[in-house]
Amino acid sequence: MTTRDLGRVERIGDTVHRPVGPWTPAVHGLLRHLEAVGYELAPRVLGFDEQGREVLTWIGGESGPDGWAKVVDDRGLITFAGLLRDYHDAVAGYRPPATTCWSTTTGGPVSDEVICHGDFGPWNTVWRGARPVGIIDWDHARPAPRLHDVAYALEYVVPFRDDSECVRWLRYPRPPDRRHRLEVFAAAYGLTDTAGLVDAVLTVQEGGIEAVRHLAEQGHEPQATWVAEGHLDELRARLAWGQANRHLME
Repeated sequence: MTTRDLGRVERIGDTVHRPVGPWTPAVHGLLRHLEAVGYELAPRVLGFDEQGREVLTWIGGESGPDGWAKVVDDRGLITFAGLLRDYHDAVAGYRPPATTCWSTTTGGPVSDEVICHGDFGPWNTVWRGARPVGIIDWDHARPAPRLHDVAYALEYVVPFRDDSECVRWLRYPRPPDRRHRLEVFAAAYGLTDTAGLVDAVLTVQEGGIEAVRHLAEQGHEPQATWVAEGHLDELRARLAWGQANRHLME
């Protein structure tokens, strides 16, 4: 099996088989907590297959590229923000030990931190019509302030992208009103103001670049392939765009 094969995800019936990493036990602990508290929008852990891959329940619906279209209008954006808030509330009481190994850190939440999803974007939400029915791909979960997930999501749903990309690739019928979208998301999540949110997004983008580089150096996929194909340059260009165009969001 090649390194690239190790990064493959396979659906088999009503299950999904995924490659494991050092963080897999931590993610399974998180998913089992969500199951225990009755949170229904996360996959259930079923064990491992004969290849050593984790086996999770399959959540059927629209996700991946189709997820982008769901958050273009205000209704979808509000629903998406509420989905993140509901997850954070569901996980607020979970306190794994300080020795827990996540994808980019080791530790447990401190103070008012929660276990963030770490990759909360439209592509990792499963929809049926206008209703979200699942959050998938939990490999980058880790303890952090709630603001980390909020800022990460805002990069993609404000979005921190130029007009041509929004219209050509992200399903927008016209250039978005980014300031309005930031305000709508913040209010739907439950924030009382938007102060500091643009800075938070840029900080999370910087951290994401470092995380991809670190995982690639360790040989993890798909990050190793991304770096080999020049993806870090693309991430740096996205960060530079946000820094140069922050006036559109503030």
